[in-house]
Order: sequence, then structure tokens, then C-alpha cells
Amino acid sequence: MKKKWILLVFLFCGAASASASELIDLINTFRADTYTLKRTYGMEESQEFYTRFTAFYKDWDKKIEEVDFKALSQQGKIDYVLLKNLIAKESYLLSLDYNAFKEIAHVTHFADDLYTFIKERRRGKQPESNKLADVFNQAEKNIDKKITALKESPFIDWKQAEKAAKSIASLREGLKEAYFFYNEYDPEFTWWMKVPYASLEEKLDTYEEFLRQNYSNNSIKDDGSGIIGQPIGKEALIENLKLEFIPYTPDDLLKTAQRQFDWCKAEMIKASEELGYGKDWKAALEHVKNTYVPAGKQPEAIMELYDKSIAFIEERDLITLPEMAKENWGMKMMSPERQKISPFFLGGRDIIISYPTQGMPQEEKLMSMRGNNPNFSFSTVQHELLPGHNLQFFMNSRYKNYRGAFGTPFWSEGWALYWEIILWNKEFPQTPEQKMGTLFWRIHRCARIIFSLKFHMEEMTPQQCIDMLVNEVGHEYANAEAEVRRSFTSTYPPLYQLAYMMGGLQFYALRNEILAKGWTEKEFHDRVMHENKMPIEMLRNLLLDLPVSKGYKTKWKFSTDFK
Repeated sequence: MKKKWILLVFLFCGAASASASELIDLINTFRADTYTLKRTYGMEESQEFYTRFTAFYKDWDKKIEEVDFKALSQQGKIDYVLLKNLIAKESYLLSLDYNAFKEIAHVTHFADDLYTFIKERRRGKQPESNKLADVFNQAEKNIDKKITALKESPFIDWKQAEKAAKSIASLREGLKEAYFFYNEYDPEFTWWMKVPYASLEEKLDTYEEFLRQNYSNNSIKDDGSGIIGQPIGKEALIENLKLEFIPYTPDDLLKTAQRQFDWCKAEMIKASEELGYGKDWKAALEHVKNTYVPAGKQPEAIMELYDKSIAFIEERDLITLPEMAKENWGMKMMSPERQKISPFFLGGRDIIISYPTQGMPQEEKLMSMRGNNPNFSFSTVQHELLPGHNLQFFMNSRYKNYRGAFGTPFWSEGWALYWEIILWNKEFPQTPEQKMGTLFWRIHRCARIIFSLKFHMEEMTPQQCIDMLVNEVGHEYANAEAEVRRSFTSTYPPLYQLAYMMGGLQFYALRNEILAKGWTEKEFHDRVMHENKMPIEMLRNLLLDLPVSKGYKTKWKFSTDFK
């Protein structure tokens, strides 16, 4: 028996070695270097930060060029292209921010000595506190001069004003960290600097707020919705799509979204007719919204949906669901504050449930319950748990976890959406209410493509996005508002919202190719989970063993049909 175990371990190690990439250490070094530099250069809106990271990405461009690409295995070649693309993406995004910073950098030109103080603190240099007090005092006077001058020349738009304000906020945080490093520990510093620091901090607050409001009257910051996002423009959208290995333009994606939108609407009408509402799909949707469960019952309803979806998937042997994964996910409740950004449940290591609390206003309670009814949740519990996000977290931590560097919403959200497509095609939703709920989310993902692209091309305002979700998708108003706020005012990147549907379509197109080669669905799904995160075009190159060049660029015109 012992010999058998030794043989198994040997075979396992041999297989792991055969499939291992030669670039694991290089990728881990890049990730570690990035993290280390961000810890050191914490003031992200400063000349020092932009100069250092520009040099950093240039250095890594040189490092990766030194790799002998031809000598790499297929896994290594895939990782080479992924790392090269990641460096290019980070460098590009940095350049956009740096160019914007250069336009407003003059607002910090009073602060050279302050930046020096912050820099020298990193190595513990003891300041000459009496002279530093004079520096702080002079900085206040120079800020007053800046404010006087800038009143006569406001920024051309609110985005410049916001960038300027952030540069001062970044400086203020850097000063705060440096000040409290010495305060109380250095008696002379404490004696000299207490008053000058407090006074300068207050002045910086005033300066920051002045800059934020100091822009041309022709620039509209708030369309009345209270949601303020920053459109990046069509050119930046196109470049971002290329860096995500999507060979389509925004216009192409809008056409795809509209085609899928129309398909969903036609299917909703079919479900509406089954329910007896004829072609009035909105009336049918209202009927479905009112199938919500009483307060306190939502966790049990989620568990029932989970059990049903797991049974359906395992009966058809569609994917390996490890017992450890099924055992170790959790439930949490979404706070009322967070529900203003995330009105529906979220997933990952846990499922986070949105449902009203006792203290919420009556109208908000009903909108939360109606928007999270079991039929709306029917197709999305597995999206958030297994085999969706929870399985992704589980498998990503166990297989090729160095590829976490190559994460993309087209992989993470696309995979979860792909399962919604698969389960629809396998007739998981049976009742017209279940079909209506499933289609609600499908059409919502189509709408996300439309409103997010049009917002970033400045063809739609946030209020128009809200109205679209209410009128064309059927959202409760508060939920639509939260969805748009989440899309444009949080940390989600510009392509995040369209990545659900487009990533799902990529996975579906790849599935069809793979199955045509003789694979089973389970073999395909398990292999995806074992390769970890990456743009799906590169996953396709890996699974189909397609040739990959050193300067590989996106070219896979995947099918956008999910039937």
C-alpha cells in the first residue's frame, strides 16, 4: 500500500511539473514588486508616484523582452503573453492618470518642501523642527496666493477640478502619516509642530474643497441624479477592450447587446402569455415581483434555490463540485447602507443577502423584497455560489493561483453568467415565473452593455441610465438607482458591467468549439477551473493548443449567439 502511495505522489508531481509554467517566479515577482512599490509610494496623486511607476513599467518591459520565448512550453507562452499584456495595461492606465495629473500639477507647486519632509520620514531622518514649522507656515501663505490666482482661471471642467482636489487630499494624507510618525516620540518636533500642522491641515481642507468647486459653469457635474461618474471616452474604451482581448468595437458590442435584448424581450412576452398577461410583459413582471417571501424567510428561500440548482447540475454531471466547496460557503446579510450600492445579493466566499431591515422606510422595504423575490433569484444563486463565484474562489486558491494577476471580469463575471445561459438552455427554469425571473436578469445584463458604453461615450447621463433600467428592464426605481451608482461611482473598471454578458458569450462560444472536439461538458468545465484566471481568448489558445506569438494581439471573433 505504501508503495502505491509513493507511486501516486510521484505521478502527481510529474503531471504537475509537466503542466507547470516556466514563468511562475517571474509573474510572482512582478506582483510582489507592484505591491511593494505601492506600499512605499502611498501618495498616488503625486509627481513622485507617477515618475516611479512609469520607470517601473519600463523596467519590466525590458525584463520580459529578455525571456527566451521560443524555448517556452505552451503554458509558458500563454503566461508570457498574459504578463506582457498586464504590463502594457497597467502602463496604459497609468499614462491616462499621469496625463490628467500633469494638467493640474501646478496646484501642488507650493509643496516641494512638504514632499521632501514626507520622503525623508520614510527613512526616519530627524527634521529640524523649528525650520519645518516655518515651511508649514509658508505653505499656508502660498496656498492663499494659489487660491487667489486660481479664482481667475477655473478649470475647464469638473473632472480636472476633481483631479486637482485629489492631489491635495493625497498630500494631506501623506503629511498626516509623516506628522504622527514623529509626534509625541520626538519632543522637539512635538513642541514646534503641533500648531503649524493643525493650521496647515485646516488650510489644505479649504484648498481641496475650493479646487473641487473651481470649474467652468459650462461643465455639468450632476445631471440631477446625484450620481457622478467619469466617462472615459470612446478611444479609451477601444484601447481597454483590446487589452482585455476583445477584438470588437463599442459599436459592435452595442449591436450585440441590442440583438440579445430583443431576444430576451420576445422570450419575456412568451412567459407573459403563459401567465395570462398577453403581451404585457411589464404586468407579468409585476406579478413575479410580488412573489417575494416574508421578512426573515429570505435565507431559507436562498438555501432552497441552492439545493435545487446543485441537484440539477450534479444529476447531469456537468462539473466537479468538491465536497469541501459545498461544505464551506457562508451566508451574510447586506447592511442597509450597502444595499444602496448593491441592492441584490452578492457572492464569493459567502453569499451576501439583500433584504430589508426593520428600520428601513416602508417604500424601500417593499422595493428590496420585490427586487429579491425567489423567481428573480432563481438563476442567480448558482451565479453567486456553485458553480459560479464561490467555486471560482475555491478553485483559484488551489490551482495555478499565480494567475490571480491576470484576473478580468470577462472571466469572473463571464463564467457566472455563462452558467445562467447553460441552465436556461437545459430548461432549468420550468414555470413561467421562473422563466420571467431568469429573463429579467438576462435582459438586465444586455442593458448593462448599452448604458455603460453609452455613458462612457457621453451619449447617456446617469439619470437616463436609471430610466432605461426602470422602463425597459422593469427594475424598481431604488434598485435601478443603486445599480447605476454601483456602475459609475465605485471602484469597478469601465468595462466591468459589459463583461458579464460578453464574457458569458465568450465562454459559450469556447464551449461549443471544445465540445465539437469531443470533450464532455464536465471535462471542459473542470479544465477551466484548473487553469485559473485569464482573458478567455488566451484560455482558448491554451485549451485548443493554438499557436501563440511573442507579440500576440487579440483576434478571436467569437460568436455572440447564445442559442
